[in-house]
Amino acid sequence: MRIPRSNSNRYQARLIAVALLAVLGFVAAGCGGSSASSAPKSGVAGAQHTTSSAAVKTRKISGLGVVLVNAKGRTLYVFAKDARRHVTCTGTCAKYWPPLKWKGSGKPKAGGSAQTKLLGLDKSPAGGKVVTYSKWPLYTYAADSAAGQATGENLKLNGGRWWVISAKGKLVKHRSGG
Repeated sequence: MRIPRSNSNRYQARLIAVALLAVLGFVAAGCGGSSASSAPKSGVAGAQHTTSSAAVKTRKISGLGVVLVNAKGRTLYVFAKDARRHVTCTGTCAKYWPPLKWKGSGKPKAGGSAQTKLLGLDKSPAGGKVVTYSKWPLYTYAADSAAGQATGENLKLNGGRWWVISAKGKLVKHRSGG
């Protein structure tokens, strides 16, 4: 029996669509379950950065010097409104400034010139624990699209200023000459 040409084209299109959906399903399944981060709730801005190895390390960023970054080299920020106490960036704020979450059972570790003794944990109002450095809760910025960027430095958003932080636990409030 021969299938008419128009039905044959529809049949092929359906097979291709099913195959593509299957491939996308496998890709999506492969992206989940990583211990380095959990899946975003609503796009990139909602990504929660979770870690259980060296939580913080250092990197030299042009104009800022050596600052703290996460395990993937993404710049870490502190929120002036936190006042070295507790996480205050929640809800919509946390979609753009995801806190550095910790899911390990022990204390986070530092790499590079970052100091493990300055690391700590704070309870997140959204659940879980957030990594702190010199008592400052740490965040990444969704607009930093790659490691080594610091586009959130000195921004005034969500009711306060955002700063990068040095390995000594000091806020970097100005750009250096190099």
